Amino acid sequence: MRITVAVIGGGSWGTTVAHLAASNVPTVVWARDPGVADEITTEHRNSRYLAGYDLHPSLRATADLAEAVRQADVVVMGVPSHCFRATLTDVAEHIRAWVPVVSLTKGLEQGTRLRMTQVIQEVLPGHPYGVLTGPNLAKEILAGDAAATVIAMSDPNVADEMQRVFAGRLFRVYTNHDVVGCELGGALKNVIAIASGMADGLGTGDNTRAAVITRGLAELSRLGVALGGHGVTFSGLAGMGDLLATCISPQSRNRYVGVQLGKGHTIDEIVAEMDQVAEGVKTAPVVLELAASVGVEMPIAEEVYEVCHNGRSATDAYRGLLRRHNVDEMHGLAD
Repeated sequence: MRITVAVIGGGSWGTTVAHLAASNVPTVVWARDPGVADEITTEHRNSRYLAGYDLHPSLRATADLAEAVRQADVVVMGVPSHCFRATLTDVAEHIRAWVPVVSLTKGLEQGTRLRMTQVIQEVLPGHPYGVLTGPNLAKEILAGDAAATVIAMSDPNVADEMQRVFAGRLFRVYTNHDVVGCELGGALKNVIAIASGMADGLGTGDNTRAAVITRGLAELSRLGVALGGHGVTFSGLAGMGDLLATCISPQSRNRYVGVQLGKGHTIDEIVAEMDQVAEGVKTAPVVLELAASVGVEMPIAEEVYEVCHNGRSATDAYRGLLRRHNVDEMHGLAD
């Protein structure tokens, strides 16, 4: 394949995806920090976000956005949701016509309530768009552990090509035609992961964690289907798979936020000491707005929102969930 990939964003996951692509095709990663870009190119390391892990020796990096984008045949967006539109607007000045744009961002845009692929359609109309998502923890992949993910694109032919770009010997890439469902699964699970982390921070057991994850899956499935996703998607890698990894892994930033909340720390304290973004904090209010717009109940998401944005304690959040009226387990889910 004689194509070039540009990954926009030199954080942990953007760098890891660039590392994977570099095994198959010429790849460049754009990092805002020139020091990070120089280290990736010369030392094949990103010690700020991925200390101790080697990157593919052919991977290049630059702090010049135009240099990264202008010759790219595929652009991969690996920046947080709050700066996605602004960064993509800058990308639009240099990208060639019809170049596919793939989002790695598992969040929703505040204010507009848009998914990242919807932002792509607004900023770059006519470009094929899609999402790469799944239970993918960056450090495990760089350590050589086996993993699987999903690529969902607006054009299935492009999805097949992207499958070959990112797949590796121990990194299996599946295609999925449900862009909406795959993208929503990745965004919504971050909110549930905060709830799971709160349970761990409070010192509860595996029964509680299992209940939170399972009922969280029901919530994200209800909302995902109501917003146009396919129910089966949420039982796959982009739904249940991603939810499990994010809820139980010590590497999960969203779970970490929940753990610290459960231990009594404030959200401002937690966010201030973190070096990377936990998307679930910003996603929670958007999720509730979307749920209200389609009449879907999201009790776990509601409690996460109250803890993160209104100062409710994690203990009170769990008490609130237990006080809810009893319903059928499949309430609100399609048969």
